[in-house]
Amino acid sequence: MRIARARSPVRIDLAGGWTDVAPFSAREGGCVVNAAISRYSYASLIPNQGSDYRLESADYDTFIETHSIRQMEYDGNLDLLKAAIRRRGADLGAAHITTRCEAPPGSGTGSSASMGVTMVGIIDHMRGVELDRMEVAALANLLEIEELKIPGGKQDQYAAALGGIHFMEFKDPEVRVEALELSADFLLELEKHLLLVYTGKSRLSGNLISRVMSAYEAEEAGVRDALLNIREAGLQMRDALQAQDLARVGEVLDFNWENQKRLYDEMTTPKIEALLAIARPEGILGAKACGAGGGGCILLLCKPDCEHKVRRAVEDLGGSPIEFQFDHRGLQVWDADL
Repeated sequence: MRIARARSPVRIDLAGGWTDVAPFSAREGGCVVNAAISRYSYASLIPNQGSDYRLESADYDTFIETHSIRQMEYDGNLDLLKAAIRRRGADLGAAHITTRCEAPPGSGTGSSASMGVTMVGIIDHMRGVELDRMEVAALANLLEIEELKIPGGKQDQYAAALGGIHFMEFKDPEVRVEALELSADFLLELEKHLLLVYTGKSRLSGNLISRVMSAYEAEEAGVRDALLNIREAGLQMRDALQAQDLARVGEVLDFNWENQKRLYDEMTTPKIEALLAIARPEGILGAKACGAGGGGCILLLCKPDCEHKVRRAVEDLGGSPIEFQFDHRGLQVWDADL
């Protein structure tokens, strides 16, 4: 029996996150630099002989079974999987789909977008439809924006579909993506000195995004200026990486973080502040929260050969380092035998 499997990486956002979110991205235009990393969202799809669908999440130890796509109502239970089937699987036929993600829940690393890309990729593969990666990313974004009505940006889907380290520009509906070609030595140096630390589950990003963008539309003091500065951080991060200037990368991380914290009061948390306070004396060049903040992961760029000291410090305070390498392949789909 033919089985399809797929995986897509999650990402770390180095600078510019939030500026890929409407309405800011439509009115002002956004600039983001992110990197795909070797933590993956997986899916396996086995065609069913009968007429039943079974959608299963290994992460949450839950599943649903239904006789038809029409019975798949969005109720908070595996809605992203349902959205992918409803949007792309009308002619797929009954199937058993099992998923899991290697990133912690609420980590701020774009895991839901990664799963969306994985689902679009595996369903279209089984349907015999081959799309380019940009098309896959755009379709995966629509699962959340149009199907599930969850506000959010676009950077995560493009990182998951494409892999690599990219500078992305958003001027809705246009998306422009530039791969940053960095030397092998600098990539290894960057990878060695970046430390991704899970601080605990974050708040729901959709709620935070609605809150910030409502403040932007209401022209609340400081929010637009902060977003413009974050967009500038995206441009500066591109330049710092292309110059292969590790110290400058750290400075831009800090600049981005200072402006992130201006977006809403709970962007940082006592846990994040405690981890940063204990890490800085051990040797970091810069740091920021990943994704929407309010918990999740923080990204630390350590001074040369100080990452072991920073790691020990954050572990002593209850932070959980997440091992990773850069992923340069993005979405991958393959066939297997049962």
